[in-house]
Amino acid sequence: MKKIVFAALSMVVLAASSSAFAEGKTRAQVYHELIEAQQNGLDFITDSSYPDVNPVFAQQVEHQKEALAAKAAAASHVASGSVAVDGVN
Repeated sequence: MKKIVFAALSMVVLAASSSAFAEGKTRAQVYHELIEAQQNGLDFITDSSYPDVNPVFAQQVEHQKEALAAKAAAASHVASGSVAVDGVN
């Protein structure tokens, strides 16, 4: 009797854990978060500087953020420029 109860309980736990795992993030979501973290300079955090960026890398992170902001501004400028051209036609 104990074996049957144990087997049934094991099956319930296994079914619950597999469904919880299926509700996790997809590879694409994790990949996007990783790229976003790298763009924000989070890969320059070391064990000794956690949770902040290591001071050795602070200047690199600032340059990286400035470049990312410039790239985003250029992309929005191009997008707004194409809308204005379409509005004229």
